[in-house]
Amino acid sequence: MNKIRVMIVEDTRTIRQFLENIIGNDPRLEVVASVENAEEALRCLARVAPDVISMDIHLPGMNGLEATQRIMEQRPTPIVIVSGSLQSHELRCSMNALEAGALTVVEKPRGTTHNNFEAMAERLCTQLAIMSQVKVIRQRFNRPRVKRARQNGIRFHGAKDSGKQSCDIRMIGIVASTGGPKALQAIFSSLPPSFPVPIVLVQHITPGFHYGFVQWLNDTSQLSVVTAEHGQLVEAGNVYVAPPDFHLLVNGRQLVLRQDEPISAHQPSGTVLLESMASSLGRNVAGVVLTGMGDDGVDGLLSIRRAGGFTISEDESTAVVYGMPGLAARLGASCEQLPLDEIGPRLLNLIPECVGAHL
Repeated sequence: MNKIRVMIVEDTRTIRQFLENIIGNDPRLEVVASVENAEEALRCLARVAPDVISMDIHLPGMNGLEATQRIMEQRPTPIVIVSGSLQSHELRCSMNALEAGALTVVEKPRGTTHNNFEAMAERLCTQLAIMSQVKVIRQRFNRPRVKRARQNGIRFHGAKDSGKQSCDIRMIGIVASTGGPKALQAIFSSLPPSFPVPIVLVQHITPGFHYGFVQWLNDTSQLSVVTAEHGQLVEAGNVYVAPPDFHLLVNGRQLVLRQDEPISAHQPSGTVLLESMASSLGRNVAGVVLTGMGDDGVDGLLSIRRAGGFTISEDESTAVVYGMPGLAARLGASCEQLPLDEIGPRLLNLIPECVGAHL
């Protein structure tokens, strides 16, 4: 079996050698190039032809954001941003790199004596292996548009095939993992600030990047995006993001934070969120499962559908990783499977106030 070819772009020599050791010791991966700046990476990209790139965001000269833009323009290659700083400027650059075409952001592993070294190293190598399989193109969302939502065989209440039908949706729950930040930005940028229902979100992300991610979404969206707090009452036009290491549940209009065992290896878990919404609000909920590996959120989406709510999974044509939405579609958990550019408009059309405003 051929190993996955990795290029490392990192300006600090000791860290570059550290990453070479971590990646080179993983049986799935081999380091085919290790360079100290973006300019060198661009010069040797065609010759080396890596399957995936480990990209530092803070580089001398051309930074990781600009390098990502150039690579996606010239020779699209899966890019994993490996960030060592949680400072606001670097976090913003990392998030903007996702918008430019990078697939995910992971925290740079710390020294071998650090308590979390093994977990951080494994996460980096696993993300490089997974992302190497993603097919990236110069403008990834300019894919053939799926004209009609594919329907599963289960009957459901509420919205029907016509995009101008609506139902009594009072809250929306969304679950996303790998590839989620850019997908969420695309959805939220299509919703007006007057969007008449609250949105509750679980996004799997390294805890250190959570608050930068929330701020980035807030800055790039017309909606107000905040970290959820225990006992908080939700309001229309706001997005409430589950904080690190807590499950987020909904009890009527109130948010509940709970520390418990991980579900599908995640805390927060999308399934915990969506199941609580199905139990509390029944058919008055819309659930959405976006790109991501694994099965988190799928059982919760099925619970919403069985309760009479409306459910959407992202279509394979736009999902960076089709694991979660693909399983939702196969199990009949989604009423519709939609490409990313149709999900925001569909959510608008589900809600009577929005239908009247956007006909």
